[in-house]
Amino acid sequence: MVKKRITLKKGECVRILKKMPDKSVNMIFADPPYNLSGKNHITCINGRKVKCDKGVWDMIDDIDKFNYDWILECMRVLTDDGTIWISGTLHNHPSVGFLLKRMGYWIINDVVWYKPNAPPQLQPNRLAPSIEMIWLASKTKKYKFNYQKGKEYNNGKQLRNMWTINAKRHITKHPAEKPEDLLERIIQLGSNKNDVVLDPFMGSGTTGVIAKRLNRNFIGIEIDEEFFNVAKERIKKTKKLIK
Repeated sequence: MVKKRITLKKGECVRILKKMPDKSVNMIFADPPYNLSGKNHITCINGRKVKCDKGVWDMIDDIDKFNYDWILECMRVLTDDGTIWISGTLHNHPSVGFLLKRMGYWIINDVVWYKPNAPPQLQPNRLAPSIEMIWLASKTKKYKFNYQKGKEYNNGKQLRNMWTINAKRHITKHPAEKPEDLLERIIQLGSNKNDVVLDPFMGSGTTGVIAKRLNRNFIGIEIDEEFFNVAKERIKKTKKLIK
């Protein structure tokens, strides 16, 4: 039996990615900073209006340059038939989409993740945000995609690009933690057993947990020391599926 490899690296992702070999990972899930935090930005927590301050990692002066740099390195380490999945909101999603096109990559889909239980909007002058977007892209038009697995998520019918998945209670205190159900679907669609899955913004380790559980190899990069340690322990405690 081939032993699965879990590699976790603490530091700034572009610097670490530059040390990785070309075409060395099969699939990437990236949940980059949305640039939501700021002096005048607010959010809703437990029904209360509070300042939106996710951390210094979520405050970026030039979002386009930031996105260009990490996307360039991610696509370099991605195999020719690999895919990259990039989550975002209106604060960052347009920048990523524009850059993917400008850099010559193939945009396969824009996935809409609908959260029926999203927090309410406290300001009465706009609609309540209830979705996030996920760009699905590749280097060429020949890429790995598990179409039949997608049908399993939709009662045997063709899976559409709008997914209804609840924003579940966070397992950790990371403010941008994604639900395990979402990552399970993405990793099942974009990779096979023994593939190498990369997350350049690992956060609290959800991608690594699901990659390990589904018998994939995993490389995770995280700049925040506290969350790096949270992810490390969480992934370590995860059991692989025996299949």
